Amino acid sequence: MMKNKGRFGDYGGFYVPEVLIPVLEELEEAFYRLRDDDDFKAELDVLSRDYAGRPTPLYHSDALSKHVGCHVYLKREDLMHGGAHKLNNGLGQGLLAKHMGKHKLIAETGAGQHGLATATIGAMLGMDVKVFMGVTDIERQMPNVQKMRLMGAEVIPVTGASGTLKDAINDALRYWTAHVDDTFYLFGTAAGPHPYPVIVRHFQQIIGEEMRVQCLERTGRLPNVVAACVGGGSNAIGAFAAFIDDPEVRLVGVEAGGYGLDTDKHASTLQKGKVGVLHGARSYVLQDANGQVIESHSVSAGLDYPGVGPEHSYLKDIGRAEYVSAMDEEVLDTFLLMAREEGIFPAFESAHAVAWLLRQAGQFKAEDIVIINLSGRGDKDVDAFIRYRPESAQ
Repeated sequence: MMKNKGRFGDYGGFYVPEVLIPVLEELEEAFYRLRDDDDFKAELDVLSRDYAGRPTPLYHSDALSKHVGCHVYLKREDLMHGGAHKLNNGLGQGLLAKHMGKHKLIAETGAGQHGLATATIGAMLGMDVKVFMGVTDIERQMPNVQKMRLMGAEVIPVTGASGTLKDAINDALRYWTAHVDDTFYLFGTAAGPHPYPVIVRHFQQIIGEEMRVQCLERTGRLPNVVAACVGGGSNAIGAFAAFIDDPEVRLVGVEAGGYGLDTDKHASTLQKGKVGVLHGARSYVLQDANGQVIESHSVSAGLDYPGVGPEHSYLKDIGRAEYVSAMDEEVLDTFLLMAREEGIFPAFESAHAVAWLLRQAGQFKAEDIVIINLSGRGDKDVDAFIRYRPESAQ
């Protein structure tokens, strides 16, 4: 069934089974009521500062600036508690669940960072947590799996199809449909049925708001470019939100390009996808000629998703944001370069944005300012990197 809510132009909406409609309406009502409630905002502000570690720094990267030929800043979301931007949304939705009287949380996860954020919130608030995670992603993101289990979360392996993020969302939605009375689905990305894209955007927009203030304080002007990786698109929409009404700021979303430099493998949803419905919303989706969803591929589990958030589809169509790709090999090169020249392990997801930037060397003016949202740290990816590039660790 479709309900005409939560639209970004022609995208978004509410395509769900009947049983979920009243649950999503309850969530929508609670969100719009609580997001402007002074006590709720104060509680979230305190936790964001004292528990999560906001504001995160804006760091001028001398190494990247030299490589690219302009001023490059990194928004250090990797320094948040848990190691990624996911805790912004986790705190917000966790408090929503608490105020709605829900005592059980479920979540999907790909790279494990959203699952870890949900496990973190569950431990802090005393809630039971189940995290659905594809078996492929469990294997390649084992450090985060171990952390989730240590925090008391049950990690449920998902074996269907490719065993990645799409399949984890499918199983989480099926579970939620059967347990709507006592369970809150803490959705991790800016996709899914309304009101999730709106909720996730709201709780992630702190990234761009801080970025804007910090850039003005440091440089006296707005950046020329804000760039971020895009899978479902939560960190990117969080970074973009504060600049959408500033046409002089170029917004660049960097998708997973997949294998090799001239691949025909399935990746880059916004560039190669067609409009369709996936996980309750209308957006760009990777599909075959018959309209069936096809599997995506990325070295990064968090970008290995054949859909994208509806607001990104809208921003693409109106030309406000541009969407490009970075390939697996470039991401591995960037991971090593950042480790060797900055002492920073970027998450494979975040390394996509840096990899795109490195390709732009010589194309900026020396006084230009580029901000990359470094959405997560790459501790979780070190083992995978060494499997791909064993000679680097010798």
